[in-house]
Amino acid sequence: MSIVEVQVVDETGRVAADRAEWVAAHARKAVIALGVPGEVRVKIVDDAAMSAAHLEFSEIEGTTDVLTFDLTDPEDPPPDPPSLDPRSPNFVRSLYALDTDILICLDEGLRHSAPAGYPVERELLLYVVHGVLHCLGMDDHDEADAAAMHRMEDAVLEVIGVGAVYGARGGATPGGAGGGPATGTGD
Repeated sequence: MSIVEVQVVDETGRVAADRAEWVAAHARKAVIALGVPGEVRVKIVDDAAMSAAHLEFSEIEGTTDVLTFDLTDPEDPPPDPPSLDPRSPNFVRSLYALDTDILICLDEGLRHSAPAGYPVERELLLYVVHGVLHCLGMDDHDEADAAAMHRMEDAVLEVIGVGAVYGARGGATPGGAGGGPATGTGD
């Protein structure tokens, strides 16, 4: 098994410690399911902090759900996007190691989870998986790529026993699930 470290820090002070720990534990399971070693550092922020980061790193005003900062060596070749079937042999990426910082927005998570009727930590976990998939070469800047990425997110969440989240909310992403490898950008 690969060595995987996942740290989740709630900068809002609004997420119960056991819920932040749940996100961290399940994010670790997701990364292990993807077969990738490495480190994932997650900060849960509010709309104000996310809006400031979105403007600073993406030059886009307003909040977003996730910003991904891939800190791997830019000289290393990027991995091929993962298979849509997490049980397939080419799903494993043991030669690639994650080193990523991910910002996820609690307020954006609440806007999606409350109407869909599931706990916000499931939405926050979706954002972490989304960020990790960006680091693994997936993107969501056109409709076909976004659909493939969202299928992969839900497939990973199914494999780890959480169940589909993106599909459970009807696939709506008003704020856009953003972030890309090495760019720190959001949609």
